[in-house]
Amino acid sequence: MHDTLPYLKHTDFPAINRHALQIVQLNLGYLCNLSCTHCHVNAGPKRTELMDKATIDLILDFVQQHAIHTLDLTGGAPEMNPHFKYLVTKARNLGIKVIDRCNLVILQEPGYEDVAGFLAEHNVEIIASLPCYLEDNVDKQRGKGTFNASLLALQKLNKLGYGQPNSPLKLNLVFNPQGTSLPPEQNALEFAYKQHLKQHYDIDFNQLFALANLPIQRFGSMLISKGLFDDYMQVLKNSHCENNLEHVMCRNTLSIDWQGYVYDCDFNQMLNLPLGGYDKAKIHLRELLDDSLTDAAIAVGEHCYGCTAGQGSSCGGALQLT
Repeated sequence: MHDTLPYLKHTDFPAINRHALQIVQLNLGYLCNLSCTHCHVNAGPKRTELMDKATIDLILDFVQQHAIHTLDLTGGAPEMNPHFKYLVTKARNLGIKVIDRCNLVILQEPGYEDVAGFLAEHNVEIIASLPCYLEDNVDKQRGKGTFNASLLALQKLNKLGYGQPNSPLKLNLVFNPQGTSLPPEQNALEFAYKQHLKQHYDIDFNQLFALANLPIQRFGSMLISKGLFDDYMQVLKNSHCENNLEHVMCRNTLSIDWQGYVYDCDFNQMLNLPLGGYDKAKIHLRELLDDSLTDAAIAVGEHCYGCTAGQGSSCGGALQLT
């Protein structure tokens, strides 16, 4: 996939620079129990790439040295990394906020039944993928039976206190469009999600994050196979909003892959776009232990329009709310 989209590296996307680093997003590996059609990582059950303990320890040193306040754990299914609990426990003991980007279904898989309780015990914020509140749409994107498994996982999390009023346990959901459209307005969609899930399944959650699909990896391949790639890129570029540039996630977030190499964002990681501001093809975290990234250039490409289109899109949802 990296070789099929080389022109993503040549762009008229505006040049941007970093603010102070606050969040480190770790891709703990590409192993996943699902193979979702919108996955920009191309994760799945047959992937073998997993972050090792030595790299995790290096990251813990880095976040202490740079006073990072949040670790954002992603994958694949981050919970499938054998050192997941070790990392979470160490980070929480250091007073670092931990986010787990969970596909929900993993919480119902054999061998992972205790993960929900572990997350609650360590006050880990959960950002869970539920690309729609209708069964047919979810199963189409994520595989047959995933909707019902997701509901069971959400009900389990609610019983533990996640998503409940006055509870410190935060549960946020993520919406992704099925096709080549941009996400609808986030607040209105959140209201519809909350109303439907409460009425039909007695499920509560805190916030909904509406994310645009980025034209890379599995979703990018689908666009190319259907002859829709150029049309989708034009939709993103036509919908570019300059005001979103100030708030895109790469401004304060660093992305680290399963081997410890560093990128400006998770999407650049998937495209092998090296960290901006450095004249090297790949930068390992150990090379940055003593560096400040504030004001450093950010590597950009055509895909970056996916984050600035319309209401904007980041790992924390829409950038502009009405």
